[in-house]
Amino acid sequence: MHKLRRKTLAVAAAVALGAGATSAATVPATASATGPEATFLVLAPQGGTVDRALARVAAADGRVVADYRQIGVLVVRSANRDFVADAAGAGVESVASTAGLGTVLDEGDTIELTGTELAESVGDPTAEPLFGQQWDMPMIDLPRAHAVTTGSADVVVGVLDSGISSSHPDLATQIARDKSASCLGGVADTTEAAWNPTTSDHGTHVAGTIAAARNGLGVTGVAPGVKVAAVKVVDNEGYIYPEAAVCGFMWAAEQGMQLTNNSYYLDPWELNCRNDARQRPVWQAVQRAIRYSQGRGVLTVASAGNSNYDLAHRFVDAGSPNNGTPEVREINGACLVLPAQAPGVTTVAAVGPTGQKSYYSSYGQGVVDVTAPGGDSRIRTRGQTSTTADAILSTTFNTVTRTDGWGWKQGTSMSGPHATGVAALALSAHPGMTPGQLAAFLERTAVSQPCPAGRYDPVPLLPSTADYTATCQGGARNGFYGAGMVNAYNVVK
Repeated sequence: MHKLRRKTLAVAAAVALGAGATSAATVPATASATGPEATFLVLAPQGGTVDRALARVAAADGRVVADYRQIGVLVVRSANRDFVADAAGAGVESVASTAGLGTVLDEGDTIELTGTELAESVGDPTAEPLFGQQWDMPMIDLPRAHAVTTGSADVVVGVLDSGISSSHPDLATQIARDKSASCLGGVADTTEAAWNPTTSDHGTHVAGTIAAARNGLGVTGVAPGVKVAAVKVVDNEGYIYPEAAVCGFMWAAEQGMQLTNNSYYLDPWELNCRNDARQRPVWQAVQRAIRYSQGRGVLTVASAGNSNYDLAHRFVDAGSPNNGTPEVREINGACLVLPAQAPGVTTVAAVGPTGQKSYYSSYGQGVVDVTAPGGDSRIRTRGQTSTTADAILSTTFNTVTRTDGWGWKQGTSMSGPHATGVAALALSAHPGMTPGQLAAFLERTAVSQPCPAGRYDPVPLLPSTADYTATCQGGARNGFYGAGMVNAYNVVK
């Protein structure tokens, strides 16, 4: 699972601290045992200064690489094996190493269109040749919306993901290059090579769904008139570390973006438990960053996840962490998916071409806010076998051949950008809405979808033995679909 701007210098890039820091009480230096350099999050008390935290970091042999003093969060590198203990004390609320806290991006496979398929595409000859295969766009009433507006270039959407291909013919004109950056390591790098994809085309696919150009080529995005900014938070191994996410939210806020799309989840534990000492500092830092971005006018849109979890009820998670030996944990109200379940975030579930919940989509009454097309290509219902055409067609980038193209993916990673694109159209038609107003408007204009009768069973394809059954709770607003299907025409008419 999972993503504003306009300052001349983004705070994420301000890592030279000597001139800006005020004097602080001297903290005695400690003798430390050295080891491999690691990354740490150091949190000062909320609302206070970071002066004493900076002093403690220095005394513990730490090097500050990013100073987010607006939210009291420092990203620190240190080879001190005892850094967590040595940095703790007055002026420091919590310290945590982020080693092992990266989560592999749940992106699935990309099925690319072949040259023959591209040549045979007919679609809409007056617009995009592949539009006929974009079943997802009519589902959200996009053709009628585009007759009103395709979006405003004043709206910039931050795509917090694996980067966006700046050479893609459907995206090259759509990218706000001056607002794009890599946040790997917790520090913004604005060079174009840094924010382009390296080992994953996930962000390129997401960006195409939001804003692929209407240029007579390929596909169309939900809001082709708006701009997208690449905010790279996924490293070359496919991991999303907390410091990158914090940087991403802060970068989006300082650059004046109005929306971020977040098709990922944080932590090697799919759910972050605030009552777990290993995870609480991550929750605190990410939540502070999200809250700060909200205060700067940014609505965070996030995917619900692909585990078919009922996020509103207790269950057992036996598959986390995904970077070591899994632990069996009972998941309760203290354990949440980040960023999807952070306060103020719009959480999006997924449906397939039938409009029913995608077999993989997580859900939960009071958790899911809206739903959108995400694809459902690995099930069969009523004897009909699904194909790749039941997934989402968008822009792709082959990281092996380094070539641009078009292809299918599916997941709540794909439903999120549909909702983000609709939100971008809403801001284009009705500028000036606050994040809270925009979130409420998306829900109010969604098309309500009732729960399926009885226990939902999407009939997985054999030989799978996985259980994808689920129970939907609620009425007009329910656990599968939230307030309903986002509707592009309703937000612009």
